Order: sequence, then C-alpha cells, then structure tokens
Amino acid sequence: MIKITDNAKKQALRLMEDENKDGYFIRVGVEGGGCSGLMYQLKFDNEDKADDKVFEDNGMKVVVDKKSYLYLIGTTLDFSGGLNGKGFVFENPNAGRTCGCGESFSV
Repeated sequence: MIKITDNAKKQALRLMEDENKDGYFIRVGVEGGGCSGLMYQLKFDNEDKADDKVFEDNGMKVVVDKKSYLYLIGTTLDFSGGLNGKGFVFENPNAGRTCGCGESFSV
C-alpha cells in the first residue's frame, strides 16, 4: 500500500485544481536512473492499466504499475514546503540508500 499524508493530499488536490485535472488520480512509479540507480515518478493520470495496483488512502486514489509496486510497498508520499522544502517526498522503507536530493534510491 502507498500512504498519502495530509500535506501531500492538500498539495495534490491544489495542483489538480490548478491544472484542471478533475477526475484524475496520483500515479507513482519507479524508473532506472538518477545518481542512486532508481528514480521516483509522480504524475496525475486518469487511465488505469491492466496490471496496475490501485489503492485509496486519506481519500486519494493512488495507482502504481506492477513492477514499481515491488519497490514502493509501504511507501508514504509526503509534501515538504517552506524555504527549505523539497516538494513531494517519498518515505520509502525499501530504500537501502538514497541520494542527497531524495529523488533517487537503491535497494
């Protein structure tokens, strides 16, 4: 399961409204790249695919492709704002190592 904090939910809803993405959901995933080997993906989508894992947490629909799910089990999506804020932040218990910017990881 992927969890969504109140801060992440608030920011996601604001962005979806700003971008006229009514009826969209959060899609998270993983792809090769970054300084640690794997990079997080985050976007708004409105189409489920056949092998997607679908969750609902904190009133938000979250969709993960089957391959990425193996790397993201138990992850929490948060949002860090303010002067030193990073934006959306993945708190991934499966990450053995993360890069300094927090955008990539390895297992």
